[in-house]
Amino acid sequence: MSHQPPWPQIPPVDPRWRKRARLRIQALAMPAGALGRLLDLAVDLAGMAASLEPALSRRSAVVMAADHGVAAEGVSAFPSEVTTLMVRAFSRGRAAVNVLAAQAGARVIVVDVGVKGNLTDLYASGHVLDRRIAAGTGNMLRGPAMNRGQALRALEIGLAVATDLAGETDVFVTGEMGIGNTTASSAVAAVLCGVDAERVTGCGTGIDERCRRRKVQAIAGAIARNRPNPADPIDVLAKVGGFEIGALAGLILGAAARRKPVVLDGFISGAAALIACRLSRAAGDFLIASHRSAEPGHAVILEQLGKEPLLDLGLRLGEGTGGLIALHLLEAAARILSRMATLEEVGVAPAAAP
Repeated sequence: MSHQPPWPQIPPVDPRWRKRARLRIQALAMPAGALGRLLDLAVDLAGMAASLEPALSRRSAVVMAADHGVAAEGVSAFPSEVTTLMVRAFSRGRAAVNVLAAQAGARVIVVDVGVKGNLTDLYASGHVLDRRIAAGTGNMLRGPAMNRGQALRALEIGLAVATDLAGETDVFVTGEMGIGNTTASSAVAAVLCGVDAERVTGCGTGIDERCRRRKVQAIAGAIARNRPNPADPIDVLAKVGGFEIGALAGLILGAAARRKPVVLDGFISGAAALIACRLSRAAGDFLIASHRSAEPGHAVILEQLGKEPLLDLGLRLGEGTGGLIALHLLEAAARILSRMATLEEVGVAPAAAP
């Protein structure tokens, strides 16, 4: 099925560079496979970068922020106003994403694509990019979350942000903020993965079982009412998604088109990746799953994407936090590939290798 506007051409990962990386790893001064999945990550990075010295020093964590009308159904432990408060915390450098970004040597870019609260002072100061589509999505239990034009606009915003940042970014980390966005992500996952709402719906912000059941009912009701077409990811985004989910999907497409690795955070980033990969399968070659979220739907999404996460720490905060933690593993993999001595260099004959 064709979609308008046309999505950018994403170059395939060059298998020759993956082969070169494997040959170099085989020659390194260690037993075969001794560093386990770190070596698989090194091969992935070499293929993405078309280099045995993949660049990772310039790191951008992009946090897309938006509100969700479905929050009015009592599906979250917090009210929508918390989205605005957290964006302000990001601007002051005091949230978890800021702390972990500083540790990982990454900058944080916050983009308002649909926050209900007034952030004009943060636009003026440059702390937040103003790409606001509307004051939050509609309540998907009562009708579509957005119209198709707004869904396309969200994707275009993400594409443009990726394009603007690509010249000064080696690796992207996806982040988000939006009360109600695990509900939207569960709905997107249920439709695109072909499973029922119960299987992909967790406790989000820490709700109890009674509230989780209400959340499941809201998701199932929204899908039944809006009947999103699983063969059309833009229709799914429009009917049961979120502005920040669409913007992250666009960011993934834009970054992949520039051969930039994209480190996915958790559940909401996973939902965005599903949409991006349905629009362009080649985007998946540039995705690295940082961790497996405590949200049950995330495992379903990762299986659909064919990605094995690097970490499983029970994280469920979002913001890009898991992706930022995983940057340390990317750095380790790249350094092993480019800096470690070979058996020949340390004077060990291959036959005498341990």
